[in-house]
Amino acid sequence: MTTGAPLLALEQVEVTYHRVITAVQGVTLKVARGQIVALLGTNGAGKTTTLRAISGFLGLDDARVTEGAVAYRGERIENRPPHEITARGIVLVPERDKVFPNLSVAENLVANVPRGAPRADLAYELFPKLAELRGREAGYLSGGERQMLALGAAIACGPELLLVDELSLGLAPVVVQDLAKRLQEIRDRLGITILLVEQNAPVALGIADWGYVMENGRVVLDGDAARLGAHQDIREFYLGQSSGERRSYREVKQYRRSRRWYG
Repeated sequence: MTTGAPLLALEQVEVTYHRVITAVQGVTLKVARGQIVALLGTNGAGKTTTLRAISGFLGLDDARVTEGAVAYRGERIENRPPHEITARGIVLVPERDKVFPNLSVAENLVANVPRGAPRADLAYELFPKLAELRGREAGYLSGGERQMLALGAAIACGPELLLVDELSLGLAPVVVQDLAKRLQEIRDRLGITILLVEQNAPVALGIADWGYVMENGRVVLDGDAARLGAHQDIREFYLGQSSGERRSYREVKQYRRSRRWYG
């Protein structure tokens, strides 16, 4: 991973729901400025909770960061309200409820834009399809079009760090590949750093610089995206097994937990 102070750093973060249920345990990860970092794992691994710990939306679910630190540009931001974190330059594209269904595409693009942020026209440049649909109510868009709109609305807010939760959820492979290319363009053209939560490891690692694998609320593996993509255990688990039903990552191979994977 790139040396120097990271843009975002989580150090031994623990998240507790309803003061009794620990959902994330000792998560440590770093995102360097200008990178695309993938956070991989199956349902229930703790990926979305980790994004909420960064974006400040934990409070909506009666949850808090109870241990560790979340630092952005070197400043602690854990348990701060979402509006304050957004004002600092972190914008979340959530897994669900991505758009306002009763508003038009054009209205969605300006609904959450703070004063002084880039114009919605930038979203039309990145996603020309949205320009064709600007008068249509968002509730009538396809899944891929809604994801484009959610990304466009986030970009219109002028983020420095973009958090994207499940880019590929419920979308056809050809749509996912196109959206992945758009994320690369957003990083390359606008210089926006991206933390991408995904179950689709081939897509995520295909565009990422670095990857982390989560299971049962912990980071169990991390490394350069190309090396992770070639790792036998990752390929066997995420790309399927010839021997039958897919098992948990832990069952694929016994491994030593570490903050950094070198093998």
